[in-house]
Amino acid sequence: MLQTASAVGLLRTILIILLIYYGLKILSRIFAPLLVRYMSKKMQERFGGQFQQQQPNRKEEKEKVGETVIDKMPKTDNASNKTVGEYIDYEEID
Repeated sequence: MLQTASAVGLLRTILIILLIYYGLKILSRIFAPLLVRYMSKKMQERFGGQFQQQQPNRKEEKEKVGETVIDKMPKTDNASNKTVGEYIDYEEID
């Protein structure tokens, strides 16, 4: 009941392995762009949903062309401190 390996069986096994390899290679060239396109669409939807969660109160106001809109006024605490110290004039000694 013990079978021995033959040259025909070995060649048949190698041929099957090569056919499977090249078949998967051809199928991957066909389906890889479709898979990448599908995955990129899903990632874009996920990131878009996260962006909408972070920015729920976004105003969609239409503004006129050339109109200046100020959302926030800057603080006017730019007054410098005049009592920093006194100026001392000096001379160089050679």
